[in-house]
Amino acid sequence: MMKVYICPECGWLRAVSRRKDVECFKCGEPNMVLTRIDYKRFAFLGEEERRNYSESWMYIHKKKDN
Repeated sequence: MMKVYICPECGWLRAVSRRKDVECFKCGEPNMVLTRIDYKRFAFLGEEERRNYSESWMYIHKKKDN
């Protein structure tokens, strides 16, 4: 089963199968986060829709600066 992960640092999306520990090839973050979007829906998203999803996810999950 394909799963979609997002990098919590740069927002890069990556689809993988059979892996729990997923690293970001864009910024080097060792721990990407599993998203709620299923692969079938992800596969049909256009580039702008993927960017919007990533930006929205990053906004919702942004780290609080102390």
